[in-house]
Amino acid sequence: MIGRPALPERTPRPDGAPTALDGLLVVDFTRVVAGPACTQTLADFGAEVIKIENPEGGDDTRAYEHAEIGGESAAFLSLNRGKRGITLDLAVPEARAVARELMTKADVVVENFSSGVMVKFGLDYESVAPTNPRLIYCSISAYGRKGPFAARPGFDPITQAESGFMSLNGFPDGPAVRTGPPIVDIATGMAACNAILLALIARDRLGRGQHVEVALFDMAMSMTGFYGMAYLINGNNPGRFGNSPNGSPTVGVYEASDGPLYMACANDRLFRRLVIEVLDRPDLLTNPDFIDRKARAANKEKLRATIASVFATDRLENWMAKMKKANVPVGYLRTVEQGFNAPEARERHRLSRIPHPTAGTVPNIEPPLSLGMTPAVDAVAAPLLGQHTREVLRRTLGYDDARLAALAEAGVFGKQVSSTGFGPRGQ
Repeated sequence: MIGRPALPERTPRPDGAPTALDGLLVVDFTRVVAGPACTQTLADFGAEVIKIENPEGGDDTRAYEHAEIGGESAAFLSLNRGKRGITLDLAVPEARAVARELMTKADVVVENFSSGVMVKFGLDYESVAPTNPRLIYCSISAYGRKGPFAARPGFDPITQAESGFMSLNGFPDGPAVRTGPPIVDIATGMAACNAILLALIARDRLGRGQHVEVALFDMAMSMTGFYGMAYLINGNNPGRFGNSPNGSPTVGVYEASDGPLYMACANDRLFRRLVIEVLDRPDLLTNPDFIDRKARAANKEKLRATIASVFATDRLENWMAKMKKANVPVGYLRTVEQGFNAPEARERHRLSRIPHPTAGTVPNIEPPLSLGMTPAVDAVAAPLLGQHTREVLRRTLGYDDARLAALAEAGVFGKQVSSTGFGPRGQ
């Protein structure tokens, strides 16, 4: 048992360094994974992101059960860093009026409600764009906002299954397997962020905003990559190949005498290095069964068994040293625990801890993007439910105490909030 890594305090960004998205106001109606992943990246690089949640429980991920700290779930904390959280009950007309007022001031709106919800509330692009023609309005959905499938609900594993993506994952003699992490959700969030940034660049040239869309199904299909393209070219339905693409015997998992490694030795040059400098089996180079890639693929089981028998004769660290010296691509096959305690994670400063109002501090996984002149902002933990309601409406919309009290009395912030206060969560 390795145990959890020690989490240092996050190193502050350089004093006076600009941010990439300074002054950008984002109104965020998203929840679960794809939408929050998108808006978290915008927040990481300086945008002011106002996350609007239903006061009755908020974002669904607040109740996810992976782990919790300070009353907040790991899922919510991992997807909502840097945002300012407010609650609005959009079933209340006055709450919808507040939302529209925020949208008139926004540069970007992001939503991933079920189809028709924003239209029902009068918060769709066509309804709000006339009062804010420079608005970038991003819709994230499973099957798009138009066409016969727009009303279908959909989730990451469903689109993995329906697009063909899932059929590529797993071993040839087993069933299709979804990815562990919700990779289509995460990739869709990244694509939505790209779409927003592209639209912002276009706005600078053209002077007006636009509606952009990203759909999980479209993303899942695009992620079949060159396997999908190969099918379109040759008509052969690609199958599952486990850890070895196209059945390559020199790519995949091998077992040393005391643990596994993953090798990616995918061309003739690397194969030569492997058999001569690492395995000390130069005879494999001249064996007609393994003379080139086509021959190795045709005799993959025989070659894999030969390589496996050699790897089993020595310890993992000895093989790793030999392969690194020979510059053969190889890696440890780590668990999450091992990966998060690895020197790569430590030396690249991937993990830290940041302040949190109820937990004291919470773990933080650093953004995977690095901008030299405009680094990520100093990390702020995901908000408590409704934590910044009063502050945001005061500062952004100029509401005074009387206006806030009247809205609370009308139920705009939820049933638990009345004119006498803004609840235990700092609203």
